Amino acid sequence: MDTCAVILAAGQGTRMKTFLPKAMTEVLFKPMLDWVISALEAAGVNDICVVTGYSAEFIEEHLAGKYETVRQLERRGTGHAVMKASEFINRHINSNVLVLNGDAPLINAETISDACAYHNRKADDITVVTARIPDPAGYGRILRDAQGDIDRIVEEKDADEAQRQINEVNSGVYCFRAGSLLDALSKLKPVNSKNEYYLTDTIGIVNEQGGRVGAFTAKDQSVILGANTRRQLSEINEIARFRILDKLWDNGVDIPCTDGVIVGPDVEVGKDTRILPGTILRGKVTIGEKCVIGPNSYVKDSVIGDLVRFDNSQIRSAEIKSNCRIGPFAQIRPNSVICDRVHLGNFTEVKNSIVDEGTAVSHLTYVGDSDVGKDVNFGCGTVTVNFTGKEKFRTVIKDGAFIGCNTNLVAPVTIGKNAFTAAGSTITEDVPDNSLVIARSRQEVKRNWVIEHQPYRRTVEVDDDE
Repeated sequence: MDTCAVILAAGQGTRMKTFLPKAMTEVLFKPMLDWVISALEAAGVNDICVVTGYSAEFIEEHLAGKYETVRQLERRGTGHAVMKASEFINRHINSNVLVLNGDAPLINAETISDACAYHNRKADDITVVTARIPDPAGYGRILRDAQGDIDRIVEEKDADEAQRQINEVNSGVYCFRAGSLLDALSKLKPVNSKNEYYLTDTIGIVNEQGGRVGAFTAKDQSVILGANTRRQLSEINEIARFRILDKLWDNGVDIPCTDGVIVGPDVEVGKDTRILPGTILRGKVTIGEKCVIGPNSYVKDSVIGDLVRFDNSQIRSAEIKSNCRIGPFAQIRPNSVICDRVHLGNFTEVKNSIVDEGTAVSHLTYVGDSDVGKDVNFGCGTVTVNFTGKEKFRTVIKDGAFIGCNTNLVAPVTIGKNAFTAAGSTITEDVPDNSLVIARSRQEVKRNWVIEHQPYRRTVEVDDDE
């Protein structure tokens, strides 16, 4: 049977003390809502409706129309939130409907798939995903009947002493038959002190009508974990961090010390690559084999090839091909491609440029909006002057060129193949192939000028005691 999903993401997160909706706070640089969506997608569930509420525009802008959204302007409980998605559910009347919380990011595709398979196999009207945990304090307890089906869920504050000893708890994840869900929602009543509509009350409604309510116990008890405070968010971050590190270790990645190593869920790393302390890999990142990344390096939304040494450096939305040496203290900015066997040394910056094979940019150099050929050598202090204050222009440096120290290349300008710029030159016109260009005024010495003009103001400091 087809399956769609409703994600509840209307919460404000008052205890989180954030301006964002709670579901938009991040675990490993990725909003909790996106973790839930990724788990659904990995389980083959792509028809999703997100219920928004507090600062709904943040979530709507973030999703950018990829998934349907509905607003719960007056937040009156989980049942009320699902009611807001009734039109979406009605369009999927012959499907199963998963209901999940947008602030419980550790749900995974395996649990979703297995729970749906169990739901179909048992022909349940409702299947509640549960977990058995050593300390169930604070969670709703699962009460089963003689047949092993769920009789009801008792919140801790309403549980007696015997019920509090039950260690099977509600995860907040449900699989409904769409028709059964809509029927139960139509009969929900706010019969509680908060005058709210509780989704858990649908269990009693279905049971009273002779329906079947089953329970699927998740293998991974952490699927129940949600974040209501920054402290809980930090704990979830740490669980997620080591899950990812475990996978990397299993895939042959060397992480000799985990201090400060943070790797996002969408990062891929090849075997025999070493990740050193203080390294952050976030967003869509792919790193090849036999690299050394770090220490103290930052990689975001970028591709790094094989056999790359990336030391104390940063890269964003760019690509480094293979056999490169980067850093220390290099920065590669968006839309740059660093080709094979390139060396970018300390305090170099590359922005929106292509640097072709074998080129060396050793130190204290800025390469912006440039097309650099093969085997080019940059002397210390070279700057591509790419911005007039109103417009940006490109610099072209052809294969084999030698750029002398402290050269300014004022774009638009082209340096020819195997051309040579003299140190200290400011180049404003194209340089032909195989040419030497000197663009500096002739040195002039005026003897005794300092004695005659006394340009320095010199004072002798005297201690107060003298």
